[in-house]
Amino acid sequence: MRTIGTIRWAGLFAVLLAACAPLPPTTGVAMQWQPSPNFDERRPNFVIIHATSNDTAEQALRTLTDPARRVSSHYLIGRDGRIYQLVDERARAWHAGESKWGATTDLNSVSLGIELDNNGDELFPDVQISALLTLLNGMRERYAIPAANYLGHADIAPRRKVDPSRRFPWETLARQGFGLWCDPPLPEPPAAMDTTLALRALGYDVSAPEPAILAFKRHFVQDETTPELTDRARSVLYCLLSKVTDPLP
Repeated sequence: MRTIGTIRWAGLFAVLLAACAPLPPTTGVAMQWQPSPNFDERRPNFVIIHATSNDTAEQALRTLTDPARRVSSHYLIGRDGRIYQLVDERARAWHAGESKWGATTDLNSVSLGIELDNNGDELFPDVQISALLTLLNGMRERYAIPAANYLGHADIAPRRKVDPSRRFPWETLARQGFGLWCDPPLPEPPAAMDTTLALRALGYDVSAPEPAILAFKRHFVQDETTPELTDRARSVLYCLLSKVTDPLP
């Protein structure tokens, strides 16, 4: 139980901290603007890949540039491989929405968004993936984005989204260094491995475990469609985890 003296000291300590904290720019307090040259632009640390769910790139462009829709991406790649830039890479596009990956809860502020012209139930043409890889190569050179940080919309919003779909060739991207992948032979995970903890350690929001499992499978075990982690899926999960952290005991 805290004493009155402890409470008074805690209150004084809070006041002292507040006195040292910088004032937010909206306080209305008079201040002098003294610009410093010691800054640079914000650097994206993730790339989020989407599918438009439209039948044509023209439909997607109308959506992504409509002020009333309040949705955008940095790039759109058509089925024919044509690349449209919609938002400057230094700016914050509105593509991720309510999302989470690990401890990051505002993916829009730390990522680049790429929309692929695809209705969600079709294969991605080779020319489109080739254009995507060219675009990703440039991003990697500019920002040194870690391989593990190339994700799908469903990965960061598993309760809301399923794109870019289980037809997306994540393995092809991973072989070029954009994303993670595990090939057989797969390691045997410990029998006591907590799969929910493992999914969370990988980055998934597990507040709703079933959507998290389905999103994981769409990305890494694409021929499985059930919301259960099979022995194979557990092995893939354990393998992926070993690539980003020490394996679970």
